[in-house]
Amino acid sequence: MATEASPQRGYRASCPNCGAPVEFRSAASPVAVCGFCRSTLARDGESLTRIGQSAELFDDHSPLQLGAAGRHQGSVFTVVGRLQLRYADGVWSEWHALFDSGKSGWLSEDNGRYVLSFEAPAPAGVPPVPEALQPGQRIVLDGRLWEVASRVRARVAAAQGELPFAPNLVDEFEVADLRSAQDEVATLDWSEAPKIHWSIGRPIALADLSMSGLRETSEKTLGSRALQCPNCGTALAPKLEATRSIVCHQCRAVVDLSTGVGGDLAHYAQAGGSEPQIPLGSVGQLALGSPTKPWQVVGYAERRDVPDSADDESTPWREYLLYHRTEGFAFLVDAEDGWSWTVPITGAPQGVGATVKWRGTTYRKLYDYTGETTWVLGEFYWKLERGQRTHHTDYAAGAKRLNREAAAGEITWSAGETLDAGVVARAFGLAPEKQAALQRDAKPLSAGSARGVVWLVVAIVVVVLLVAMCSRDECEDLRRTFGAASTEYQQCKRTGAGRTGFRTSGGSYGGFGSGGGHK
Repeated sequence: MATEASPQRGYRASCPNCGAPVEFRSAASPVAVCGFCRSTLARDGESLTRIGQSAELFDDHSPLQLGAAGRHQGSVFTVVGRLQLRYADGVWSEWHALFDSGKSGWLSEDNGRYVLSFEAPAPAGVPPVPEALQPGQRIVLDGRLWEVASRVRARVAAAQGELPFAPNLVDEFEVADLRSAQDEVATLDWSEAPKIHWSIGRPIALADLSMSGLRETSEKTLGSRALQCPNCGTALAPKLEATRSIVCHQCRAVVDLSTGVGGDLAHYAQAGGSEPQIPLGSVGQLALGSPTKPWQVVGYAERRDVPDSADDESTPWREYLLYHRTEGFAFLVDAEDGWSWTVPITGAPQGVGATVKWRGTTYRKLYDYTGETTWVLGEFYWKLERGQRTHHTDYAAGAKRLNREAAAGEITWSAGETLDAGVVARAFGLAPEKQAALQRDAKPLSAGSARGVVWLVVAIVVVVLLVAMCSRDECEDLRRTFGAASTEYQQCKRTGAGRTGFRTSGGSYGGFGSGGGHK
């Protein structure tokens, strides 16, 4: 069958500022940025007019680049432009994808993942001023229920290539992200207020787009961002372009790179942590909600829950930040009740309170707690601050986990599942003498071993319950005996015994200390 000819007509002209060739893939594109002098050029008939100059791009980890091509729902597209936006906690990029039909889409970063979105007319009911939207608020727009995930002040820091509109390179403006139970993210952009830009996107893996022309490597050369630790002078060489915070391997100071390299770098000293059981740089073969892929450990954090009172116990847990070139970022969580993995999700589960529903599964609430970051190593794609705290709510459905994190004016949901410690050890090829150290309270039992210990378990449960009847918290002894993830402890909490609703120990089931990751 014959392929329909592309309706696009290319256009080439010389930059009026430096004379370099500037190419338009679409005859309808009004703006392009010269790749040599960074002049922003507007088409005026058959000539180009210089309307401004873009700042230099702050390179990031993305394998995307101009000229990369892919296919979405049978339609071919080419990456022809890029906007880089900066806000208080860092930078994110949005890539202009031009389809053969002439339609424009945007591939953007979303908490270490990717979203493909398309602009549409703003629906009725959008607040005329962004201040009317607050993180966590629920609002009906376009006939759907949305949860406001974030609202930030941003500006276009730099532009590249061919764009469907002239970017505002001067003023700051408000951007709000809204998420739905249909796994969608909507963006409201007031960059041309009173006009409001509205776009809707869904999560997408670069592998699903059959991409070609990607950058072959995401590692930077030493000279591109080589720097010295502002605390001790040791040479630092970030491995990922996405890095916004890096920890000095010599003095353990945390260095803020969110505003770029140059001048005095903000930093703070830290002490008192431990070395990760899975060394930084290790690569493990893991299936994290997708086919098995190689994931590299690029960051390590120790966190603890903040007790409600001096009488409550504070429990630490550990998180490993993992990176894959086309999948983005994920987390391994090592808590006293076992291992789990988690990734940020694009949408927001349906419901509030004791139960929420996500992708057809109903999750029950386990804990509310405040987490605090106490020690970090490696590199992170968000800005780290001393004593950073986040509020979490954990939900569970069998082995599946959900976590809602509220931090710095942003709501982030993440989803994952529990993992056996043996799977983690084998994935990273840990030596036998190190594997035992990974075991935690929540150890899955095989059918045979479960039958062998069932009477012992029943006897212990009876004794514990009798003792617990006289205790302040009837479920606490069950938690200490079997672990917070055990059937015995969870059944006790569900029946209403003991204190319920607020988590005082047990480790995270899937939260991560992003401190607000936004894009």
